[in-house]
Amino acid sequence: MKSIAATFMVMVFSLGILHAKDRVSPHTTVKGDHISVTYGRPAKKGREIFGSLVPYEKVWRTGADEATEITFDKDGLFGDKTVKAGTYSLFTIPGKDEWIVILNSQMGQWGAFDYDKYKNKDVAQIKVKAAHTNNVVEQFTISVDKAGIKLEWENTAVMINTRF
Repeated sequence: MKSIAATFMVMVFSLGILHAKDRVSPHTTVKGDHISVTYGRPAKKGREIFGSLVPYEKVWRTGADEATEITFDKDGLFGDKTVKAGTYSLFTIPGKDEWIVILNSQMGQWGAFDYDKYKNKDVAQIKVKAAHTNNVVEQFTISVDKAGIKLEWENTAVMINTRF
């Protein structure tokens, strides 16, 4: 029985390694004061991103592969919404000038394909301005600093203010 369990664990571990190697977009975790974000980092690769690959006015996983996960290690403000410490799925609805940023308590979502099934688990939705940048950001990037969370890709930057 122990050898069967050990063989099973080796197979699961091996498949996990292969899955991670087969990803087109690298995954990373960024950390700041009381916040960590784990996400897939797709590349522009000559494509038009916002309004095309990532349609306007539709829910986006905010990265590649699994829905982006964001963890707050203490209660705080996410935009103008009070949020409890915990881990959430992060979704966005990009617009030309304004984005809706969503925290959802349903973990383990692949992309945003089942978001509608779990939208009743939204814990916060905020609106933020989208800024046009002169520099092209080739790979989707999330950064965290004392002011909050910044999303950048193509010629777009979005800032989500946080306070703890």
